Amino acid sequence: MNFGGVLIAVKDMTKARQFYEEVMEQKVMMDLDNIHVAFESGFSLQADYVGLLDVPLEIKQQSNNFQLYFEVEDLDKWEEKLSNVEGIEFLHHSKEYPWGQRVMRFYDRDKCIVEVSESMDSVAKRYLKQGFSVEETAEKTMFPVAFVQQLVE
Repeated sequence: MNFGGVLIAVKDMTKARQFYEEVMEQKVMMDLDNIHVAFESGFSLQADYVGLLDVPLEIKQQSNNFQLYFEVEDLDKWEEKLSNVEGIEFLHHSKEYPWGQRVMRFYDRDKCIVEVSESMDSVAKRYLKQGFSVEETAEKTMFPVAFVQQLVE
């Protein structure tokens, strides 16, 4: 069995699709009459979820029990971009965790939590560029020395 991805039930497919295509720069892989939209990155949006399941279903907004996770190489660029998008409600702007990764979280149009964070490759490369040794970088990021070493090569 293979995992097929995540499907999010949305109230307004037009708004949800616009957000993920235009703001989050996701590329549509498949569009089934604007009822189901699948993105190349592996997640999908589904309108008319009740019709799909044939059971009553209430879409819970702001349930705060899951999040979509995206990685970027330049978090500052993305934070600036997202800060200028009307209607974005941040849970928090970028903050750094003990392993060095900087992360920000906000709500999408359906009030699902979206996390945008630096890739861990970027974090390790940032430490190396700042003069940390491979061993120090591995300790700070909690990654094996071999992983950090391959970033140097």
